[in-house]
Amino acid sequence: MKILIISKALTAATYHRKLELIATEPDVELTAIVPPMWFEPSVGEYPLEVQTPRNYRMHVVPLAHNGHHHTFWWQGLGKLIAAEQPDILHADEEAFNLATFQAFWHARKTQAKLCFYNWADVARRYPPPFSFFERYSYRHAAHAIAGNHLAKQLIRDHGYTGPISVIPQFGVDEAIFTPAPEPLPAKPFVVGFFGRLMRSKGVLDLLAALERLPSDIHCRLIGKGDLSNEVEQRIAKAPLAGRVTLEPLIPSSAMPEAMRSVHAYVLPSRTTPNWKEQFGRVLIEAMACGVPVIGSNSGEIPHVIDTAGLVFPEGDVAALAEAIHKLYLDQDYRQTIAQAGRQRALRHYTQTSIAQQHLAVYRSMR
Repeated sequence: MKILIISKALTAATYHRKLELIATEPDVELTAIVPPMWFEPSVGEYPLEVQTPRNYRMHVVPLAHNGHHHTFWWQGLGKLIAAEQPDILHADEEAFNLATFQAFWHARKTQAKLCFYNWADVARRYPPPFSFFERYSYRHAAHAIAGNHLAKQLIRDHGYTGPISVIPQFGVDEAIFTPAPEPLPAKPFVVGFFGRLMRSKGVLDLLAALERLPSDIHCRLIGKGDLSNEVEQRIAKAPLAGRVTLEPLIPSSAMPEAMRSVHAYVLPSRTTPNWKEQFGRVLIEAMACGVPVIGSNSGEIPHVIDTAGLVFPEGDVAALAEAIHKLYLDQDYRQTIAQAGRQRALRHYTQTSIAQQHLAVYRSMR
């Protein structure tokens, strides 16, 4: 079974573990098409972190219109697909994206079975040409993969009648995302937030919650975004001065160590008219590291955490502060939540589990 996966997300080295696991199957010949770099608006460049695939092949292909999520496309993709002649083509993008239409258009000439990957979880109708791309993808896909439960429902609402599987795009490598060998010092108590500094990610709510909490509760921020300047100014003043560090983006391989440096991880996402939290991969990374998690109830977060962490109403700064304070005060409770989170991550969200679920989809398409 020749599988071709086309994905800009595979610039991250840790995500390639899923490919390695899929490619270990004796009946699988796996090839990935990845870009040399993805440009994320307001954040910057995410360069390709992996260079030497182990048991699969990889083509590094430049993108045109890089940084435009719905209108980027792959240069020379048609010739590559024709040369590969895959049995299964997995376009790791939304059904309404130009890149998905491009991949499907060329792959249909090879008689490959096709699947796409949808994260979108906010109900809307797409204008032309995106509505055309979506209808084309639905018409020719043998399977749809949804990253969350709301995305599955939206795919159905938009008219897709074929099989759908709900599978996270990538899992965590349990051999890398492990608990710290020794407990952290009790003071200061450090909460973490690693990601885009944007209003939709709720970083300002986290800072507002910290202002209500004891001075020995600190915060480690890693990231960049539209709010970088505002965050820098705010953490330089009382009552946050000296309690919050702001650091630049780190490679994905450094994330386990970063997770192990905090007592709790917070994802305080806020739903907007055009977006709600689609998954929150950082949550399963923290959980796998034995770090207790706190998340808002935006989008998929409650499904990811379930009962293995704390969930608060999005935008409720007082409730967020209370959740942090609860973990700060009760070490036994913190340990209980940490253990529950790690068990949930190992049970549902490892790279091995995610790889096997994707393999089941590919085999069902033959």
